[in-house]
Amino acid sequence: MSTEIVTDIGIVGGGPGGLTLARLLTRRGIPVTVYERDAGPDARLQGGTLDLHLETGQRALREAGLTEAFRRHARPEGQDLLLLDHAGTLLYREDTPAPAPGDTPPRPEIDRADLRALLLGSLPPGTVRWAHTLRHATPAPAGGWQLHFVDGGTAEHRVLVGAEGARSRLRPLLTPVEPHHLGVNTVEGVIPAVDRTHPELAAAVGRGSYWVIGDGRAVAAQRCSDGRVLVHLSFHGPADWLTTCGIPFDRPAEARPALLELFADWTPTCRGLITACEGELTPRPLAALPVGLRWPHHPGLTLLGDAAHLMPPVGNGANAAMRDALELADALTAHPADPGAALRAYEDEMFARTAEVAAESDRVMRLIHSPAGARGVAAFFNGEGVADG
Repeated sequence: MSTEIVTDIGIVGGGPGGLTLARLLTRRGIPVTVYERDAGPDARLQGGTLDLHLETGQRALREAGLTEAFRRHARPEGQDLLLLDHAGTLLYREDTPAPAPGDTPPRPEIDRADLRALLLGSLPPGTVRWAHTLRHATPAPAGGWQLHFVDGGTAEHRVLVGAEGARSRLRPLLTPVEPHHLGVNTVEGVIPAVDRTHPELAAAVGRGSYWVIGDGRAVAAQRCSDGRVLVHLSFHGPADWLTTCGIPFDRPAEARPALLELFADWTPTCRGLITACEGELTPRPLAALPVGLRWPHHPGLTLLGDAAHLMPPVGNGANAAMRDALELADALTAHPADPGAALRAYEDEMFARTAEVAAESDRVMRLIHSPAGARGVAAFFNGEGVADG
């Protein structure tokens, strides 16, 4: 296949960060091309929900001119939270009040699928090139970068942005550092149409999230706007636990009873959530990049979101990625003829800002999985802070 020169700026990855950057730049008259490995916008489920924070995710959407569209999909009530210990003792409850007319809730939930559809619908046709899985990138002879895709195609761009998540293929061009395992593994299941199929579980979960923390384990259930409930099971253990524990995750009908044995003495609601899951179970080891990771400036190449600063999953990752997109768009707009200066300005700001967010995420993650467990997390929600250690 021949090399295609599409736009000056190429973005690898069509997640929240990459699509937000594409929207911000095209709105400012700077055309971009996004390469996404998915075959199309509906090729796979997009996971659960995100709480977009006022000064990060929501700020980026304001600058993108998408606030009203966001409000149509946002669910302030999704911030409701119930926190219990494994015996069913309620330790913390948050009931989100309805916002006053015209008010912007500080952290409303939006389904990942709705956010992606919102961002995709705001882009000019052809901006996203679907079914483009990156194999690797090399310096282009005339400057910039050449992308090589698994189907044999190539493309060139003066500026290349890696927004392709934790397993970024562009990160090794900037740093040899790889994500490290956090000592926690998760298993995700889905309960479809919960209000109809399991009304008792729907009532227990409520409008937002139901979270139970015990010794070395946790159960979290999160309501989505389409009637699904996502169920996440967390286990302390080494990186290979998912393959050595003996649970056949690829055979869900056999895996569910085995998982139930690990929660034999837990509240009936937790066991009911596991039993009610239908379809596939998705195991995932949790990993993060080192807090404060930096790399030397490299002409025409940078990263954003999880590719740059993969954090423990405590609610900051997508927000940081969308704020990255805003800062990078501002830098590229301020230095239209000097992408090197733009990337330096962006990286200096991003390194400092996300180091603080990553450090806080790390402290929260360690608290969740510390001996303090559910009571420690309840104290944090009650404003008692996060202890180091």
